[in-house]
Amino acid sequence: MSTSSGTGSVNHRTGTHRSSLRAQHSSASTSAAQKPSLKSKTALRKSSPAALGSSSAAAAGSKAGNGGDAGVPGRVRVAVRLRPRSGEEMIADADFADCVELQPEVKRLKLRKNNWDTDTFEFDEVLTEYASQKRVYEVVAKPVVEGVLDGYNGTIMAYGQTGTGKTYTLGQLGEEDIADRGIMVRAMEDILAQVSLETDSISVSYLQLYMETVQDLLDPANDNIAIVEDPKSGDVSLPGATLVEIRDQHSFLELLQLGEAHRFAANTKLNTESSRSHAILMVNVRRSLKTRDGLSSESNGNSHMTKSLKPPVVRKGKLVVVDLAGSERISKSGSEGHTLEEAKSINLSLSALGKCINALAENSSHVPFRDSKLTRLLRDSFGGTARTSLVITIGPSPRHRGETTSTIMFGQRAMKVENMVKLKEEFDYKSLSKRLEVQLDSLIEENERQQKAFVDEIERITVEAHNQISEAEKRYANALEEEKLRYQNDYMESIKKLEENWSKNQKKLAAERLALGEKNGMDITSNGNRSIAPALEEVSELKKMVQKETQLKMAAEEEVNRLKLQLTEFKRVEVSGNSEIMRLHKMLETETQQKEKLEEEIATLHTQLLQLSVTADETRQNLERHGSQKTSGALDSFMSQLKLPQIQDQGSAEKPPVAKLFEQVGLQKILSLLEAEDADVRIHAVKVVANLAAEEANQQQIVEAGGLTSLLMLLRSTEDETIHRVAAGAIANLAMNETNQELIMDEGGIDLLSSTAANAQDPQTLRMVAGAIANLCGNDKLQTKLRSEGGIAALLGMVRCGHPDVLAQVARGIANFAKCESRASTQAGTKRGKSLLIEDGALSWIVQNAKTETTAIKRHIELALCHLAQHEGNAKEMVKEGAIWELVRISRECSREDIRSLAHRTLTSSPAFLTELRRLRVDIR
Repeated sequence: MSTSSGTGSVNHRTGTHRSSLRAQHSSASTSAAQKPSLKSKTALRKSSPAALGSSSAAAAGSKAGNGGDAGVPGRVRVAVRLRPRSGEEMIADADFADCVELQPEVKRLKLRKNNWDTDTFEFDEVLTEYASQKRVYEVVAKPVVEGVLDGYNGTIMAYGQTGTGKTYTLGQLGEEDIADRGIMVRAMEDILAQVSLETDSISVSYLQLYMETVQDLLDPANDNIAIVEDPKSGDVSLPGATLVEIRDQHSFLELLQLGEAHRFAANTKLNTESSRSHAILMVNVRRSLKTRDGLSSESNGNSHMTKSLKPPVVRKGKLVVVDLAGSERISKSGSEGHTLEEAKSINLSLSALGKCINALAENSSHVPFRDSKLTRLLRDSFGGTARTSLVITIGPSPRHRGETTSTIMFGQRAMKVENMVKLKEEFDYKSLSKRLEVQLDSLIEENERQQKAFVDEIERITVEAHNQISEAEKRYANALEEEKLRYQNDYMESIKKLEENWSKNQKKLAAERLALGEKNGMDITSNGNRSIAPALEEVSELKKMVQKETQLKMAAEEEVNRLKLQLTEFKRVEVSGNSEIMRLHKMLETETQQKEKLEEEIATLHTQLLQLSVTADETRQNLERHGSQKTSGALDSFMSQLKLPQIQDQGSAEKPPVAKLFEQVGLQKILSLLEAEDADVRIHAVKVVANLAAEEANQQQIVEAGGLTSLLMLLRSTEDETIHRVAAGAIANLAMNETNQELIMDEGGIDLLSSTAANAQDPQTLRMVAGAIANLCGNDKLQTKLRSEGGIAALLGMVRCGHPDVLAQVARGIANFAKCESRASTQAGTKRGKSLLIEDGALSWIVQNAKTETTAIKRHIELALCHLAQHEGNAKEMVKEGAIWELVRISRECSREDIRSLAHRTLTSSPAFLTELRRLRVDIR
């Protein structure tokens, strides 16, 4: 939606004139944080202050199929966003204050009835006119988008008066300025970044509800789409709508441009581009869930077959983004003719939606969903199974106070609606069938290849065996022939030797016969026979020797074969030993590389810490040097100084150094460096933690990781002044949260802070400590414990420094304490006796410094005096100390109207003060 044209006007549909708003963000957020929360006759609308990003509705143990029957309760989350003043409003309402006052730090909104009376409302998130589109997306839409990616239905809806920025919040394309992208564009960016387009799918429908007819913005000819309801589940679907599959961000932007071109809009007195239809973007996300029960190797046997038959799980989430047409009063919009009929149709559908939400908030037995097509389409969003986030947009102009009140009450009622969030999960049997078919074909092909390879291997082995057998037979035949020839040669040589011996014996015998003569013939013959016998015996001996040699040869061959087997075994053992040695060498090299890598990471981490510490010191010194010209000196000034670099970095794509270190190193590693032995490393680490603690989004992580305990331990264990200063600043940042305040008190934090203040000499250290105690003073539950453990005494003790920044923190702490006492006295009505501040001697210091020239000190002291004066038990002491004169001066001269009015009302409502004023003859009328 866009506001009326004029000088400096802001067009929320096109996003023009946004740079000036971002430039003013820092100073404006500081002043907003410094606005006091005055006690007035308020009607506080209580609601659960749970964060808009709560994702506790996720059911981790949901069953596959339909996601299980049981749902998880999830309340509708509501955020309120304020539109800046338009150029016309700056002129027409120049003399009038805004009708609303935002308190984003406590998530409250004050609606002014008149100059004195206000109504206070609580929401899940309060977004000022300076909130960036990225901030709005992160707190309103991102948790819902993450739920859709996990398989839950989600709805994001914008509701409000025409011209308050609903279309800008949801549908801005960011063509001229990328920072102006709306929720639709940023949601699709996150979805595309998280899904895998190979296994997942995204499809989109873009519709409009115009004059109670559902029309397709992607196909204008399709102008009467029927709504179909499932009689069993009650789910609503639009089968006639165009469904476009999205593959990239560019195609989605073209689709949105096409839809916006076909959407009905008109020029009214309230808005030059007033949407005349409700736009509905439906994004269907289908994701395949990765499991460990997929197909495995064939070695798993039967278990493999069992696992492969389990179908994959698919999660289906649907995101519905609804840009409602703005409600309007005919008398203000000036609608007539066909535009008047459009306005009536819009108001009737919004009225039907309001009735349904009222019935759900009151747990009525009948919810009139069928009164309008809009309520039928949103049946799952309110009271159904979707996680719903609603952003209501309002304007600051007091002329539209009635419309603003109606919008706020709509959001309050919506916060009472409970949905039962269910996981949309089912088995993908089609995918399983296709996968099994592919697997079967693959196995058949693999089996054929293995059979062919087996046959080829058998043939190869057979051929090799035949070749080896042939070679062995040939070698055996050759060896046998050689051995036969050798034995034949030996045999022939032996026979030859025997024949030679026999011939010699025969010759010798013949010679003997001739010598002896014939007479001895018979004796010679017998002797000859006796000489032949030894020859035969010698032949027999030779044969035995041949057989023995043969046996020895066979034994030698067997020994050679045995030695060959041993040699083969020794070679195999050697190869195995060499492999083991190589493996050990590789393990040693891997360990050495890991050691070197760890040493490099430690050196890099040390260097990053040193660089970050230098950057943080320079930033802090520059901010402290110029901070007194921009802030009032209170702890709010310190918080804005710490956050200033982060706010400026929002417009750029590059993250700040602290955020980079946080992502790269991790919180646990940074916190572990707080206990390092090296003093420089410990100082750099505590500076990094202090900078991280300045960002609200990091505080809970720091506390859960033990960062608060480590910071308190540093105050207790070290005497380094720098560590004391930075640690106290980090504790002051963490003390902005009520839960952290109680943790600080439970762990003895006030005693440690008091001890640090007593020993510190540096004004900056005292300022940090005073800021931390001042934050603790603003907690109603900790008043008595804070005073009993010396917190008030520590605050008053720090005034010895005299530094303006320290005194401003002391004054703020006293003002917070006095405010809590005043609130407790007003609400309970049973408090007796003097204020604890007066008992500890704070009143005299307050009176002495009431006329100081320092604005921050003076403002907090004036507030403290007004709150102390509201309790009648303090009146006597205040008259005695001369505080009544300061109250009179405040009621006449204070520059702030609310403080001046509070002082005047306090003086006129206290009997003791009225008596003293009459005695002094002082007229305060």
